[in-house]
Amino acid sequence: MTESSGIEPRLSRPCRSGPRSHPRRSSSVAAAVRSENLVRRFGETRAVDGLSFEVGIGETFGLLGHNGAGKTTTIRLLNGALSRDAGEIEVLGLDPAVDGVAVRARTGVLTETPSLDERLSARENLSFYGRLYGVSGRRLDDQVTGLLTAFGLAERADDRVGGFSRGMKQRLALARTLLHEPDVLFLDEPTSSLDPVAAREVHDLVEGFRRDRRRTVVLTTHNLVEAQRLCDRVMIMEHGRALAIGSPAELARTVVASRTVDIEIPAEQRDAALGALRAAGFAGAKAAAGGLTVRVEDRDAIPIAVALLARADVPIYRVAELEPDLEAAYFALHGRSTDGTVQ
Repeated sequence: MTESSGIEPRLSRPCRSGPRSHPRRSSSVAAAVRSENLVRRFGETRAVDGLSFEVGIGETFGLLGHNGAGKTTTIRLLNGALSRDAGEIEVLGLDPAVDGVAVRARTGVLTETPSLDERLSARENLSFYGRLYGVSGRRLDDQVTGLLTAFGLAERADDRVGGFSRGMKQRLALARTLLHEPDVLFLDEPTSSLDPVAAREVHDLVEGFRRDRRRTVVLTTHNLVEAQRLCDRVMIMEHGRALAIGSPAELARTVVASRTVDIEIPAEQRDAALGALRAAGFAGAKAAAGGLTVRVEDRDAIPIAVALLARADVPIYRVAELEPDLEAAYFALHGRSTDGTVQ
């Protein structure tokens, strides 16, 4: 079942089967990645618990959740690095549990830690890993040179990687994933611990993949703003389960029940405005930069709030309804709020 829109609640269902004894290739691959009722246990803990989703060919799909949500375990299962306890997986029509070599030959993986040989130069690192991928000769030389140029590392190509910044190492690691021209990229926390400049460089590269649609990208992240920017669709996870699947905009519209209105008023009138609104039942009114924000359950309440302020002789300079975003949807599902980074 393709999950393409809106919030899609998940109910636990019995898993039909474990790993098959023979690889199965679909006659025509309708999705780049498919998981159905996927289960992986570590002792008594279900790190992945009945997970079902699909990723379309050329799509950038985000796995979003806090530590322990099951994101990295899911990536490892999709690559055949871990065996599953139950359920089904297909990556490019193949079962990674029994045909992992073929799957990994067509996928690239970027882990949170670049894991480069810092004694070697950037060129030597790419050449070494290229040969491991089965790329050789003139093709390997061309790939290495082209990737070093594309990732802004050509001028440092023959410098030892040990002297690179964290951002440069991450760019080199991302270039490494492309040496064998994979169809699917798995990016596990690609901007974790990067400074804002380095993180933006990685974002730009991932957005390039999204624009050209030549590769499918499965991205895990803690960062809600990053997921909003980079992903076509996301799966919000908790304790190994999918809470919701959809585009950031779809989830925001579907999950977030209340609306937030930004009202610009003079700073000296803020206390009087808040008092008038709260006395009238607008308990969600809060002070904000430039005035205040009011949370309402429906749009009909907005002119009522504005009329209350007018009757209280509060000058109103601007009224703007704020569109809900992925952050609002995430914390509506989890029933809490924070600064945009899931811990």
